[in-house]
Amino acid sequence: MAKISHHAALIYTMMMVSASDRNMSDAELGSIGDMVLHLPVFEDFDRKKLPKVGADFAKLLQEEDGLDEALSLIKKALPKKLRETAYALACEVAAADGKASQEELRLLELIRNHLDIDRLTAAAIETGARVRHRTV
Repeated sequence: MAKISHHAALIYTMMMVSASDRNMSDAELGSIGDMVLHLPVFEDFDRKKLPKVGADFAKLLQEEDGLDEALSLIKKALPKKLRETAYALACEVAAADGKASQEELRLLELIRNHLDIDRLTAAAIETGARVRHRTV
């Protein structure tokens, strides 16, 4: 199992949610790009590496047990203080197109459990993402 950076772990988490329903929407991809461009956690990330990180992630998912391996890589790469951040980014991607599919919701649950995010914290993060993407 390879080692990834905390930046790659955050990007993998976002891409995993977007790909979970086999439909990476423009809204979801745009949301990922915007977060990588604007969030402080990505300040020291070389944005030119984003396509390679995405390609590496896609290759990993093609492997047998790719999802389990991705979740393990993500957890190992993230310091505890960034695990809630990863979950928040995943929720933002799920909410980006205005609806969360059953596949996305199930994956969010897997991520939450794998990263040891407690249910109350997860509920607050999920509510924040949902209200930020609400329309009239």
